[in-house]
Amino acid sequence: MKNYPPVDAVKGKKEDVQAMFDAIAPRYDLLNRILSFGIDRRWRRQAVAMLRDERPARILDVATGTGDLAIEALSLDPEKVVGVDISEEMLGVGRLKIEKMGLSDRITLRKGDAERLPFSDSQFNAVLVAFGVRNFENLEKGLREIARVLKPGGALVVLEFSHPRAFPVKQLYHFYGRHILPRVGRSLSKNEGAYQYLPDSIAAFPDGPAFLDRMRTAGFEDLRWKPLTFGIASIYKGVLPG
Repeated sequence: MKNYPPVDAVKGKKEDVQAMFDAIAPRYDLLNRILSFGIDRRWRRQAVAMLRDERPARILDVATGTGDLAIEALSLDPEKVVGVDISEEMLGVGRLKIEKMGLSDRITLRKGDAERLPFSDSQFNAVLVAFGVRNFENLEKGLREIARVLKPGGALVVLEFSHPRAFPVKQLYHFYGRHILPRVGRSLSKNEGAYQYLPDSIAAFPDGPAFLDRMRTAGFEDLRWKPLTFGIASIYKGVLPG
């Protein structure tokens, strides 16, 4: 398997990100479970639960990857869930998973760029993004695109890694991200760049109040920020004016 160099998380290199995820797609789900100790599943459930009061009929999952969040979104009993991602290899793994679960009539996965979503305006009641916004080449443009395809009054929920702020979690998390995670990821995926990119992209991401400011600039209001597991990850929620 070809190795890809770490991606510049500040400038963004869309083709490199796509190639990196194409390369690790076959073992992506396994790596997620191992590297997060299974906590990522609970985080996804909590993110989806943030939409329970809205009961959205049509849900878009941006940067869907292999479809885990799209599958979890079915717990809201929507009419339809659509997932988009730039990595065709990740989508292939997701489609096979969804087919095996008998969910192909409820979930559709298609290739798409988060900054040029292949949908007309006001198509969805809710948008979810899990561990994807930090990979946007242009964060502001991606958030504006999400706002464009949302119906008035629709909600955006983002699940993303963040920066723990309290001692000693901050120091332990930094050590794990810089030294343990890349080595384990490299040994399991045989990809030199993928799991070095992860801590680099997390470090560059404007988390917490800074990300809420980006959401506000994109037109969202009623903003919420919920840190998870000592601040290792966070859920953000915003609503478009109705």
